[in-house]
Amino acid sequence: MSSALATGTLDSAPRTESERAEIPPEAATRPRVPRWGRRTVASAWRVVKPSVAILTFLAVWEIAPRTGLVDKVFLPPFTEVGRAFFELIANGQLWEHISTSLTRALTGFVIAVAFAVPLGVAIAWYRPVADFLNPVLELFRNTAALALLPVFVLVLGIGETSKVALVIYACAFPVLLNTISGVRTVESLLVKSARSLGFSQFAIVYKVVLPAAVPTIFTGLRMAAASSILVLIAAEMVGAKAGLGYLITAAQLNFQIPDVCDGVIAIALVGLVFNAVLVVTERRLSRWRVAL
Repeated sequence: MSSALATGTLDSAPRTESERAEIPPEAATRPRVPRWGRRTVASAWRVVKPSVAILTFLAVWEIAPRTGLVDKVFLPPFTEVGRAFFELIANGQLWEHISTSLTRALTGFVIAVAFAVPLGVAIAWYRPVADFLNPVLELFRNTAALALLPVFVLVLGIGETSKVALVIYACAFPVLLNTISGVRTVESLLVKSARSLGFSQFAIVYKVVLPAAVPTIFTGLRMAAASSILVLIAAEMVGAKAGLGYLITAAQLNFQIPDVCDGVIAIALVGLVFNAVLVVTERRLSRWRVAL
């Protein structure tokens, strides 16, 4: 009895001959996988599973031009594109264009967040502010940012100001609308509890409303991050001397198709990094959430 208790096999071992007979022979001889082994396999599969689709896509990209499914002139194999990608890294051109685009995108994104989040809280929390600003917001939020690109260029010029202003416009509305939605959907019980504890209006917003609205606000931030890159690339294609949009346009005009693909890959990588940073930040700011 003591040895069974020490090994922890008392409850799992059959107690009668009939119970032993019910166990299939293969189950009795099957080796038991340790719990740490199952966890390792599960963790490895979570890493490998997303890579399968990417590797399949890259394999199709490599095989299709070489077998004649697509014209090799207009879609080079992935190995040629990768070779050109590392050449751009080696000569410093890729980093120059990425840093220029990132500076513009981050500047516009930060400015948009800095005024859209407080404005969204004010609109959601104070009815007079909402009644005053809603007509203007409804007018402009349905206007595409790229449709206003000529207006920004005419008013602000073809330099950096027009590009940053366009990014601000594209980022502001996703952040603003999600902030309004997040603040308005905070549970009223939390607000009433804070008021009963004697919290001021500012303390309620800062300590109760904003933390509860963080998931919704960060949804808007991630949408705004994607919009900032896409809109900026389009603006750089129209008029710029550096940036990923300029890299793609210049490579297209010079018929450097691998460099065009490299520009697209760089845009995708920048977007992935941007989104990953926001996801990590959201998790750190919303540790109170219970995982489902």
